[in-house]
Amino acid sequence: MSELFDAVDALVASRSPLPPRAERRRLRQAHALTLDEVAAALGVRRATVGGWESGKSEPRPPEREAYARLLKQLAQLYPAPAPAPAPAPVRAPESTGGVQEDTTAPRPGSETAPTAPAGPADTTGAAAARHAAPPPAAAARAGRPAQTSRRQGGAKTPVPRTPAPGGAYAHGPLLVLDADAERQVTGYGVGGLILDVPAKSLPALVEWTLAEARLGSEKLHGSGKDGDPLLVLTEAACARYGLPGELSESERIAGRLAEGHKAVKQLERADWQLTKRGLGPWARIYRPAQGSRRQCVQLCLPSWHALDDRAWGHAARLEPAELARVLGVYAARVMTPVGSTAVTGLQLMTALNPPTRASEPDGTGKRHREHRPGSLGSEPVDPAPCEATDGHPVLAHLPRFHVRGPGERLFEEAYDWARDLTDAECMQGHLVGLDVNLAFGAAANGAVVGLSSPPVHVTSPVFDPAVPGSWLVDLSHVDLSRVKVAKQWRDLDGDLLPSPFTPTGKRPEGPAWYATPTVAYAVELGYDVAPMEAWVRRESGRFLDGWYKRLRDAYVATMADLGVAEKLSPAEFLKAMDGYKARDRELGIVVDAVKMTVKGGIGKLQEKARGGGWKPGQAWPALARPTWRPDIRATVISRARVNMHRKMVALAAATGRYPVAVLSDCAVYAADGPSPLDVLPYGADGKTVPGSFRLGVSPGKVKHEGTQSVLWGADVLERLGADGHVANLARYIKAGEVTSKDTGE
Repeated sequence: MSELFDAVDALVASRSPLPPRAERRRLRQAHALTLDEVAAALGVRRATVGGWESGKSEPRPPEREAYARLLKQLAQLYPAPAPAPAPAPVRAPESTGGVQEDTTAPRPGSETAPTAPAGPADTTGAAAARHAAPPPAAAARAGRPAQTSRRQGGAKTPVPRTPAPGGAYAHGPLLVLDADAERQVTGYGVGGLILDVPAKSLPALVEWTLAEARLGSEKLHGSGKDGDPLLVLTEAACARYGLPGELSESERIAGRLAEGHKAVKQLERADWQLTKRGLGPWARIYRPAQGSRRQCVQLCLPSWHALDDRAWGHAARLEPAELARVLGVYAARVMTPVGSTAVTGLQLMTALNPPTRASEPDGTGKRHREHRPGSLGSEPVDPAPCEATDGHPVLAHLPRFHVRGPGERLFEEAYDWARDLTDAECMQGHLVGLDVNLAFGAAANGAVVGLSSPPVHVTSPVFDPAVPGSWLVDLSHVDLSRVKVAKQWRDLDGDLLPSPFTPTGKRPEGPAWYATPTVAYAVELGYDVAPMEAWVRRESGRFLDGWYKRLRDAYVATMADLGVAEKLSPAEFLKAMDGYKARDRELGIVVDAVKMTVKGGIGKLQEKARGGGWKPGQAWPALARPTWRPDIRATVISRARVNMHRKMVALAAATGRYPVAVLSDCAVYAADGPSPLDVLPYGADGKTVPGSFRLGVSPGKVKHEGTQSVLWGADVLERLGADGHVANLARYIKAGEVTSKDTGE
């Protein structure tokens, strides 16, 4: 009899009822399952499951019973929504470069898990669950698939993202594309979004992205432009679309594929264009804009080293969904990356402070683009001769191989200064490093810089600290043994402090060119200045304030997600910083990328000529940008160096403690204990020396860079010291490692 029962069960199973094909897809998407996952569970191919959903085939025993069981369980979790009147189609804004589309429902063939607008970032599991998505049943009742993270390992901080009105960018700013063994492509977006990508060629992929993917980001300023969609291709996705997994040596040196490569030719035949940087690690594929409608897609190819380890750590080695989260958080808090962090940092300046705006209607009722006050404008401005880098066209009159000295060249750079330990310091046990958070960002905040007008040359000027510019002045008379601190004269040991006027910390020997903040600091220290000449900029403003604020907020918010909040006591802050990146390694990558965006963005203001074909006196591509502004870079670096010196002077005046070494934004002090609290004299009220270093996460405050023993420091100084050179201990204080490259062994 049991054999009969088995036969009956098999007969019933062979006709197990299945929901309609569209419902099968809805249920799978509602649970955020991929075709690959369902196929693996049932022991069939991905294409087989796709056929069951598209109607090309029907499941047969024994898989049919298991498939029916899966769908039945999912139907209990995600009941079918009640029929509702279809809303009117929404036209995507023309500026997205897309086409008119109905955004009321997911397109057939896409694995869509729309995201609810995320709230403020929260590191608790409950908050992450609140912000990530509505409960599955509620989402289903609302008539849309629920979003459920499939990643293991606990709750992740949600990506803050607000879809554009009408759903033009409902799928976020980017997708990470990956391909399986059957050449099926899946796109991983922010918030756990998963999409099937139907495009079979690179041109078709660009078309699909603009017409159907609903990717992009809203402009950061009312007069700016929306962000273009970003596609990140894994090595497998590169192979699927006819691109090499890695660049050859010649392609790597050139930074792009050869113009005759078949992928480039494919794009050309489809009337798509590439920028001058070609099809490289970061590529921009576009068609000329028609009116306000943009048609542009950005590509990022990690296997071509698009994500530099110095800025992005191990991001290129992450799984697609994890990489989408990292880039998604960065895109939401900074902007969608458009190149290296340096390139993105520079582009962010323009995105937040666009050069033009729409004019008032003219006599015919038309609007035009006009200069926007407070911006750098649309045209590049030549630097003053003293501000120009070597080889710039404004210096073409100089003899070949001429070396400009301080009286000819503005040389505002970060600190690289060190000295020998005193006998008293050798008796102390530890060397403690203090590192300033986002030092160049903090220096950019409030910086008054020249805008779109060219510099004006002035002889025998009266110094004005409110006027940005470059000043030729002799500051060799400033004596650090007696300076004003908080407007009070104080006696210090000037030999134990670096000069604030040179990056080497050596006292200047005569007239030299300085940016306004450096000269203003000499006045603050209590000394008169008498410039001989200057290049000043009459039109000025705080161009970088918005840039600083966005990067500051991105940094502080991400650090808060990692458990390091702003309002912590010094002891609480040091404890929170202990191993903070290990709490969420993906967000740790974002923190580093934000920091490199600040440094790289400032550095790009003075991008030098690259490539073997360039000759001194010739213009190079970067000079065509309005953001090629070495004077702005000099102002920011000057302020950062002065800020550092001001803090060191305040600490020395209050405690008699002097730095042993300073490297950029890191200062090293000898102390009796290993903690920054052994250097900084915090009182019971939680306050320390006014105007000096303060522990905290905010930009301008400091964190613990590292501690080594005084014996270690003495050994490094002995090993690396030669011909009067003193090794900079700040370079090695973090890890305590001195490589053979440093020693020359």
